[in-house]
Amino acid sequence: MAKEFIDDLTGKPLPFVPADSAPRLSGSSWAILLLASICAVLWLVPFWYLGLSVFKTTQEYTFSGPLGLPSGVAPLWGNIVEAWTAAGLGSAFVNSAIYGVVGAGFAVFFGAMGAYALTRLRFVGRRFWFMLIFLGTIFPFQMFLIPLFFGYSRLGIINTQAGMILLYVAIAIPFPTLVLKNHMAQMSLELDEAARMDGAAEFRVFWSIILPNCTGSLVALFLLQFTWIWNDLLFSMVLGNRPEIRSVMNALQVFQGNYSSTGPNVALTASLLASLPPVLAFVFLRRHFMEGLKV
Repeated sequence: MAKEFIDDLTGKPLPFVPADSAPRLSGSSWAILLLASICAVLWLVPFWYLGLSVFKTTQEYTFSGPLGLPSGVAPLWGNIVEAWTAAGLGSAFVNSAIYGVVGAGFAVFFGAMGAYALTRLRFVGRRFWFMLIFLGTIFPFQMFLIPLFFGYSRLGIINTQAGMILLYVAIAIPFPTLVLKNHMAQMSLELDEAARMDGAAEFRVFWSIILPNCTGSLVALFLLQFTWIWNDLLFSMVLGNRPEIRSVMNALQVFQGNYSSTGPNVALTASLLASLPPVLAFVFLRRHFMEGLKV
């Protein structure tokens, strides 16, 4: 009996296609497949290098070369402990988690509120506010650094967690607003009118009617914004460089200058640890993420 394959999104079995009825590849298709395979191998080489390095001691890395096979898996735990303590990843992980969860969460929520107002409400200057929000996606982030630095210095919130959260919330709002605006514009206005006829207030319509129909897009946007905030180095270096509020990428940047004494294998182990949270978040929320991309 042929094995059934289940679609991750729908949960339904995929149709079975007999092998003899499958389309044959032409010469050009084989060439494209070969080129794609070569690109895939080249793309996987850094992961292979990383996978070899984290299982080596510093001495073994030095004498066996970067691509030499490790003698065993025992050095991995020692590299993890050394990377965690030497790079200060404990506090950096907590800080980045706070910045990512709170910053992305509030940004997506406020973006949803803005999208609701731009698509479901009628008010003077709606087009002006849309263009103002849209401008936040045009200019490069580097041009905000100097005004933000002097503004944060005058307000006394530079090198503070509150200042970093405020920055990430504000700078991550425009993109969710634009995406959710397109999503909400496709939803029927009759849903709002029916809820208002039943006595629902405006926020009740937004919270109970509109948001539940945007779950996929909300999760996809949260993952994208969380990943961006987690990987941010630019703003963290300029506005949050104190050790107790450093993000994980900032901690890795500081640690990178010290790997002459610890070894490249430890630095690579620290990089591997820093990359795990976004990957795990995507793995656990991948179904909602794929649903959001379909909208």
